[in-house]
Amino acid sequence: MRSTAFSHYGLSNNEVGTMDHSTGATVRPPAARKRWYRQLYFWVLVAIAIGILVGWLAPDTGQAMQPIGTTFVEAMKMLIGPIVFLTIVGGIASVADLKKVGVTGLKALGYFQIGTICAMLMGLVAINVFRLGDGVNADASKIETTGTAAELIEKGQNQQWWEFLTHIIPGSVAEPFVEGDILQIIFMAVVFGIALNAVGKVGAPILDVVQRLTKVIFKVLNFIMKAAPLGAFGAMAFAVGKYGVETLSSLGWLILLFYGTSIVFVVVVLGGVMAFLKLNIFKMLKHFKEELLLILGTSTAEPALPGLMRKLEHAGVKKETVGLVVPTGYSFNLDGAAIYLSLAAVYIAQATNTDLTIGQQLGMLAVMLLTSKGAAGVAGGGFIALTATLSTLGTIPAAGIMLIFGIDKFMSECRALVNFCGNAVATLFIAWWDKSLDVDRVRRVFNGEDVPPAAVESAEGLHGTEAVPGTQESSTQAGVAAAYVPASDGESAAQVPAAPVHSAQERGARTNAADGRDEELAEATAR
Repeated sequence: MRSTAFSHYGLSNNEVGTMDHSTGATVRPPAARKRWYRQLYFWVLVAIAIGILVGWLAPDTGQAMQPIGTTFVEAMKMLIGPIVFLTIVGGIASVADLKKVGVTGLKALGYFQIGTICAMLMGLVAINVFRLGDGVNADASKIETTGTAAELIEKGQNQQWWEFLTHIIPGSVAEPFVEGDILQIIFMAVVFGIALNAVGKVGAPILDVVQRLTKVIFKVLNFIMKAAPLGAFGAMAFAVGKYGVETLSSLGWLILLFYGTSIVFVVVVLGGVMAFLKLNIFKMLKHFKEELLLILGTSTAEPALPGLMRKLEHAGVKKETVGLVVPTGYSFNLDGAAIYLSLAAVYIAQATNTDLTIGQQLGMLAVMLLTSKGAAGVAGGGFIALTATLSTLGTIPAAGIMLIFGIDKFMSECRALVNFCGNAVATLFIAWWDKSLDVDRVRRVFNGEDVPPAAVESAEGLHGTEAVPGTQESSTQAGVAAAYVPASDGESAAQVPAAPVHSAQERGARTNAADGRDEELAEATAR
């Protein structure tokens, strides 16, 4: 009788079900587009421009704006840990086959390493061709390290390449959320999600709570996003006011080389991956314009993570794929940081007259593949990874980092932008690799067409396979995966998740199937 009762709800004994929150209501028609002057990205862009002017014309006033920018960023980071944890747990716990999750994770890690190597090679090629460090003739023995730079250098010198492997396990359950350590949060979420999936029906109420909490967290995030223009203004005014245009002019060529190399990487490498998927990189960038402008204003990619996840889910990428690949990519797929590390390391070597052979430079890349992971999600992570690399090699003086410390703030925007683009493309590619990407739907979403939520189009499976109503894959996974309904173009990047929606065809089929099981059970009882 127990197995019969479970099959009545379309669940096997090892699957986690969820409560059906749908009310049978029809899907709301797409909201009318807001005028350009009422859209979030417009006001973020205006705020960035005003912040630059304030920092340039009144540097003291610009520096006084720092609390505005840091408060907004901290408010966003406050929710990143819970969002990462809940989305990964919800995605893993709601799938029927855990092997698929493991295979997806391995595919993602493989892709991340290849992308990182390509980015580092581009940085190496750029700095070896233009050789901007020649002629600086800096004496490493006379370079003084003070303040924040000295602290970061010391931290990097004390860091071992293997520490990211041991550091991934937290000392307590609360520690990763308090410290904001994304790697540890990912580890905990994966373990908890697998355990929740393994306990079967017992975990159904817990998964239901996870989904409800996700809605609440995204609603809070929506409130905070209203202040995005203020945050962008404060951060930009402080950066320009503190470092000034003189810093830009002194090392302007190095900044331009980094930006130019990053643009080439996005257009050629990432654009090539998108072309392979038969998608357009420029239309993807336009689709994510709100998130990109938010990163430009705040110099960090964390505030844009929820918007990236929501929009990718609406584009048709499965919730479990988005929930696993995007947060993991924020720690392991740092293309912008990879370009910066290779370019900066060789620049310091050139500036201090340290000759590096091609073999030594390639060996440096191998070390960077490990040290860059150790500083993921840590404040000043780029500098720590660079220092750890130079200290491990021992051929380039770590104190030479002071030569580029002043312009790091202006490079951080570009690093975050490239990291964001790399993770968006990576998620699309992994979804295609898993044969779960509806390329036509993605293309229509990127073209700005009004596309209904994914649940409405999931009555038939992707690639021509039909979803069976009443099963874990069709009811739970499809309904929950489509929980994030897109906003009209111009609402905040952190849109509130909508309730799961089931099509009339799916609800009818599930009802008929249940009625048929009831009739069979009644006949068996009568006999």
